[in-house]
Amino acid sequence: MKRLFVASLMAVTFVAFEAKIKLNPMIGSNMVLQQDTEARLWGDATPSGEVEIRPSWSDTIFLARADADGRWTVKVQTPKGSYDKHSVSFTDKVDGDVANIENILVGEVWLASGQSNMQMPLKGYEPCPVNGGYDEVAESARRAGSIRFITVPLTQSYTPVDTVAASWVVPSPKTSPEFSAVGWHFAKRLSDVLDVPVGIVSAAYGGATVEGWLPEEIVKGYPDISLDRDSMESMVHYMRPVLMYNAMFLPVKDYTYKGIIWYQGCSNVDTWQTYADRLATMVGHWRDMIGEGEIPFYAVEIAPFDYGNDRSPYLREAQWDAVSKIPNSGMVATNDMAQPHERHNIHPAEKKTVGNRLGNLALNRSYGHKQFPVDSPRFKSLTPQGDRIRVDFHAYRDGLCRNYDIKGFEIAGEDKIFHPAEVVGIDDQRAYIILSSPDVAKPVHVRYCFHDFQLGNFCGADFLPLVPFRSDR
Repeated sequence: MKRLFVASLMAVTFVAFEAKIKLNPMIGSNMVLQQDTEARLWGDATPSGEVEIRPSWSDTIFLARADADGRWTVKVQTPKGSYDKHSVSFTDKVDGDVANIENILVGEVWLASGQSNMQMPLKGYEPCPVNGGYDEVAESARRAGSIRFITVPLTQSYTPVDTVAASWVVPSPKTSPEFSAVGWHFAKRLSDVLDVPVGIVSAAYGGATVEGWLPEEIVKGYPDISLDRDSMESMVHYMRPVLMYNAMFLPVKDYTYKGIIWYQGCSNVDTWQTYADRLATMVGHWRDMIGEGEIPFYAVEIAPFDYGNDRSPYLREAQWDAVSKIPNSGMVATNDMAQPHERHNIHPAEKKTVGNRLGNLALNRSYGHKQFPVDSPRFKSLTPQGDRIRVDFHAYRDGLCRNYDIKGFEIAGEDKIFHPAEVVGIDDQRAYIILSSPDVAKPVHVRYCFHDFQLGNFCGADFLPLVPFRSDR
């Protein structure tokens, strides 16, 4: 009986003296901190008390003052990236409570967001597999010392949220099936070239609109969007505005990032007219909230898919318009990513190439590795030549690549009725082609893959695909 009494007393004592230090879930063991910068750490402690922070990589002791609610934030200088494993201890100076986190890496950190093609895990969706996904899963433990993920669960909230039910995860065959496939390949490409660890904060919601990732104070100014609670409840969940912003962006906004990668747009196909401005607004707002200046923003062109209304080419056009409006941004083309049998699959299986192209874009633009090609050919101008039409391109590096069996072009006369075109002349180095069609006597307009689902094969000398376009805009 005496032993039972002691055990009970110990249990009561443990509850009474529960530690005051509580770290935000974004701050924990296994995380990656952005290298060579002042990285933010935050959590809760004794109200109005002081927290002492001791990182293992420095002799400096950092102090943070908790506010009246116990909230505290501190910026800690991080070292250059390496594969060294670090730890940090947090001490509540009021009562001496201590919290320790370990297995921390320092390197590059990116936020990966958007909708389902960014969310799509290495294990794929049913019945949409990822090419080589399980090969990556099988070998993922080899990356335990160089890549880490934290995946925000699919959540919505009508009010702002400041915490998330997630934690940093080390790659293994048990954990990696849930990792964003695009994010995984992006992280691998960066880590391989930069030779530092890479952390991915994955916060993507399948089907989300750009308005879903914007705050109420901005969206309420959009006349086509209702914020009435009953109206929002009647929507398909992924079409609701604001709620992903509240539940999935706000909890991760205070982490310190190098940049943002973004794959989204499918649910805005029917509202393509407003997309460019709203995406640019979102990026500006996110950068303000993250507080690290104009950090890089790299997006993915939505892949070919048969929406049934031929509006998606206008959305792709709006995506490129948005990039032109957003400083320090870029986008990768994906017209060559889908296969003919994927006409009705909005989740193409090829995710490695998407992640690699995003990685190359970041390496070239953000890290100075100019050897990686990142610029797809773009339409430049056209010149009618009787029953033919010459089309010139902005081509980078070594001009154009494809010489034969070129597919995807259409031409039209003044009636704007487009017909498939044949390439009857090409100059690789000067980057132009000549098109004709027996159905168009005097061509004056040209389009390339300007449909929901049209797979072209024209590319630059570095194999990056020609960006779909219309000259009759």
